[in-house]
Amino acid sequence: MKKLFISIALLAFASGALSAQERKLPAPDMDREAAGIMDALNARRSVREYSSRELSEQEIADLLWAAQGKNREDGRMTSPTARNRQEIRLYLFTADGVSLYDHDNHSLHRAAEGDYRDLIAGPQAFAKTAPLSLLMVADFEKYGSDSDHARMMVYCDAGIVSQNISLYCAAVGLCTVPRGIMNVEGLSSLLGLGEKQIPVLNNPVGYPKE
Repeated sequence: MKKLFISIALLAFASGALSAQERKLPAPDMDREAAGIMDALNARRSVREYSSRELSEQEIADLLWAAQGKNREDGRMTSPTARNRQEIRLYLFTADGVSLYDHDNHSLHRAAEGDYRDLIAGPQAFAKTAPLSLLMVADFEKYGSDSDHARMMVYCDAGIVSQNISLYCAAVGLCTVPRGIMNVEGLSSLLGLGEKQIPVLNNPVGYPKE
């Protein structure tokens, strides 16, 4: 019993230490060279082959801000949510770990160490070849309901984040594809999600394969 208590305590400490690791991101580059909205819409494609080239810290910061960043002093975001519930969690998966995006502080909080992109890929191995993936988790507890209508609204909100990702990628020459396939059970276990927190969409992101 004593060993079990110590193991649980160590696990809790490790989990707390990970969540305390905040990584402040560079401010979004508003002067970044990018296509206009009409050109981005015209260029948007679902792409499933990626270069191994890594994205820079600035590119990751801009991508996350475009997806779900704070763009007003009152905390509202680039991606609207029903009743401003802000119930979509955005996770960044890379080869070295998993982080939760904090849109209010434009920072990342470590959620797990190690490469878990295979959980994002599920049965579609191509998704793991992207240098990073973004995962959208619907938090029905934060939304305040999981009724049929609430589910429809929350899934729409996740879709808006995914579309922001797609349009940003098209505007700056990156590639992505919105996906609903993933290892939901494995992701829920890894991230310590509750019953009302559900992985719903993901976007692998990378440069075009050369």
